[in-house]
Amino acid sequence: MLKPKKLSKGDTIGIVAPASPSDKPSELPRAKHFIEEMGFRVVIGPHVDLRKGFVAASEEERAADINAMFADPSIDAVCCSRGGYGSAQIIRHLDFDSIRRNPKIFTGFSDITSLHLAINKLAGLVTFHGPGVSRFNPEDLTEYTKKQFLKALSSDEPLGEIPLHDSKKWLHTITEGVAEGELIGGNLTLLCASIGTAYQPDVEGKVLLIEDVDAEPWIVDNSMSHLRNAGILDTVAAVVIGECKDCVPNDYKPGFLSDVHVEEVFEYYLKPLGVPVMYGLPLGHTDDMATLPLGVKVRLDTIRKQFIVLESGVV
Repeated sequence: MLKPKKLSKGDTIGIVAPASPSDKPSELPRAKHFIEEMGFRVVIGPHVDLRKGFVAASEEERAADINAMFADPSIDAVCCSRGGYGSAQIIRHLDFDSIRRNPKIFTGFSDITSLHLAINKLAGLVTFHGPGVSRFNPEDLTEYTKKQFLKALSSDEPLGEIPLHDSKKWLHTITEGVAEGELIGGNLTLLCASIGTAYQPDVEGKVLLIEDVDAEPWIVDNSMSHLRNAGILDTVAAVVIGECKDCVPNDYKPGFLSDVHVEEVFEYYLKPLGVPVMYGLPLGHTDDMATLPLGVKVRLDTIRKQFIVLESGVV
């Protein structure tokens, strides 16, 4: 796997919107100001907020911003403003040869999973599962998220163990064991959407990352069933699951709560695999979020409850 150059103070970050537009006009100017105060230069793509229905701009415009950022030698990192919906639409317009020739940091998560999978497989580039830069402001960016983001992008030393952001949190071991392998994956819904496409991930011998948000347990069950039926789970070395935020029944207000918890869904599909599985790391739609390089070697030790990134994602 190709690795991008590490991010240093004074480098230029390009902001793109492959999926949904900003919630409000001030969102990206505010993020730009904040990131510049951190010591970086910022260039915002020209099509980030043109709004075509429920996406930020047309397919061609959103892809053009990414292609231009990778081709521009003055841009050192390409960061997505947010997820939402629509990233998969633009894959056919991306210049993967150019991305391969100009390896750069690429960050985002949630709907951006589609682009991580595509860039990983079709360009052979390590990318970073991390926060959208729209949250980069004093109100929304926690110190944990900021620290882990900069650590992942700015150091050519291995990240090491991913810490919990809160000592009161609990890591749930579904299956005990220790395994190592290349990290791949992301949002569960988008992983399922990749099945049958040119960017469907090869998970054999790898550590699969899964996270989701606002998905009722039966929807998570449907997605896990899809992965199982497609054979995606058959050859994984291990599974690490982020803390799945608000994955509870919608508007369910009985006098006595009795329903399947999302943890039970993961246990049902993953425990029979016999590989190490752990739930609850800060790797998804949480306020405190670790940034992870996708395509590097990691170790999951569910006995000691450790998730360790064994190599850097940058050079």
